[in-house]
Amino acid sequence: MKLRKDFIVHDTGKETMLVATGKAKFSGIVKGNKMLGNVLELLKNDTTEAQMVKTLREQYDAPQGKIESDVHRVVTELKKIGAIDG
Repeated sequence: MKLRKDFIVHDTGKETMLVATGKAKFSGIVKGNKMLGNVLELLKNDTTEAQMVKTLREQYDAPQGKIESDVHRVVTELKKIGAIDG
């Protein structure tokens, strides 16, 4: 799966925003924390949930179940708004 080109990622330093362009079916902005930013960064290249969890486990000192849950929740929401392919 990969982030669609109809969406732009913007990091303010305090939060991450995913902005839909005029070509996207979704109209709006998604705001999130650093974890969202890291997931979106990983989605710039073709990846899987399992690969994202593995990478994020190396960056965060958190239980694997928590990271898996967070990644799955983000991916599910991004699919709902059409932000990712795959």
